[in-house]
Amino acid sequence: MSRYAKTLEQMGIPTAPCTAINVSEYVRGWNMLYESGMPLRYTTFPLPIAGTTREVHEGYVNGNDPLTGRPIMHQIVDALTRPLTREEQSTESAKGVLEPRLLPPATEEDLQELFRAKDWTDYLPVVLPTEERVAAMLKGTSHKPFEVVKTLAWPGGGRRLTVEKVAVSAVMAGAKPEYFPTILAMATMAPFGNSTTSMANMIIVNGPVRKEIGMNSGIGAMGPHNRANATIGRTFTLLSKSAGNLHAGVTTFGSLGSNLQYNNCCFAENEEALPAGWDPLSVQSGYKREDSVVTVATGWIYHSCVGELVTTYPPQLLIRDYMRSLTGMGSAALLCADPLVAGILCDQGFASKGQLAEWLSRNVRVPAGQYWGNGITITGVANLAAQGIEPFATWQKMPPDALIEPFNTPANINTVVVGGQTNTIWFITDFMVRKGVSIDSWR
Repeated sequence: MSRYAKTLEQMGIPTAPCTAINVSEYVRGWNMLYESGMPLRYTTFPLPIAGTTREVHEGYVNGNDPLTGRPIMHQIVDALTRPLTREEQSTESAKGVLEPRLLPPATEEDLQELFRAKDWTDYLPVVLPTEERVAAMLKGTSHKPFEVVKTLAWPGGGRRLTVEKVAVSAVMAGAKPEYFPTILAMATMAPFGNSTTSMANMIIVNGPVRKEIGMNSGIGAMGPHNRANATIGRTFTLLSKSAGNLHAGVTTFGSLGSNLQYNNCCFAENEEALPAGWDPLSVQSGYKREDSVVTVATGWIYHSCVGELVTTYPPQLLIRDYMRSLTGMGSAALLCADPLVAGILCDQGFASKGQLAEWLSRNVRVPAGQYWGNGITITGVANLAAQGIEPFATWQKMPPDALIEPFNTPANINTVVVGGQTNTIWFITDFMVRKGVSIDSWR
């Protein structure tokens, strides 16, 4: 929101941005200092906003700003019409305080406590990133320590994520130097997904690197049973919190958070067990089978099937049923299926992952009222409906019990085959798969 308000202000159009009270300190403080650089005139609304009635919203609008005590509408008009103060007219960019590259010597116990106090950890013990350990990690890549991997616009406020900073987090997580190219490729997609909801990520690795570094794609691939899986995923969290500056209640506001953020459900696809005709996720993304690729997916909902499949109800029907409870946001779904399930789906006539996606796209139907009853959907696509963009405009006008097909973009329905073939198990998520990133380019 602050980005859009800043752009309008720069175009000479006065703005009066509004925000919920839970993030008011952030937008007036950290966001102004490190991101927008502009003292925007915010008006604050009480909580809750989502899930309440129109009458509650009207009460907020006709009431007072809970921070200033002033009538909200008076404050908005004042923000649009009052002349700029000297501070507001300043063209000098705000600059944040840079952390030192090195910390002064201290005992291990004191440093562990310092890292926790700074909220640089996941509150599990970390491997302290000494110069020697970081130097050893840097030997895992040919890239220079101060090369910029990514500039973090939010909430980093233009923070430069360098190869060395990524190495620091990799050491802290307990990773090995041979994991480092995978970690660097993953770091181009930092920070981890975050919102006031329980957003989370999934990290999927394809290609020869899976075997080279000993990742697990079989029994217990998503559990705490493999060093590469565990530490690569953990690194994503640690670099997001430290270099990325994600701190609960300061720059992130997830009400419940997500347990997946401990290691971001990091695993390798079981390419060796793919049915004939089924391509790895990386190949679907445009890479070759001999390419090593890491993919990050982001979403909210994670549904595990209750038990093994039964022959009287084909798996695609049960998967369809579970998908009815997903948001449908961006038409995204990500199915993680044991090779046994993938084999059964292939036997059911799905000769490729794409064919399964096409079938699910046509057969998952939900009432329009359910679709629009989700706050994520309202936030994401209600504005498209208001602009007359289809199919959202038509869906919004339909009776609540009318059925719609929210997964209308089959390309956004993805399948990953993973697991040890000990049971016909699968789970479905609403995670949106991003474009995979080459690991080979970070060697």
